[in-house]
Amino acid sequence: MKSKKAFALRIEAGIFKEVEKLAKEKFRSTNGQIEWMLSKQLKESGRLSDDSDNEGLI
Repeated sequence: MKSKKAFALRIEAGIFKEVEKLAKEKFRSTNGQIEWMLSKQLKESGRLSDDSDNEGLI
């Protein structure tokens, strides 16, 4: 399992509320949803390979 880095994230309340809703719809934790969204964006922008081992993100 890859190591994870913890950090504080300040986010506008309305955005956080919508991320929580998305997470609930996808049966993910809010943290897991944010991580999945970041990973997806990095892959789409070519900064993270599709074959990288991101356990639990899909």
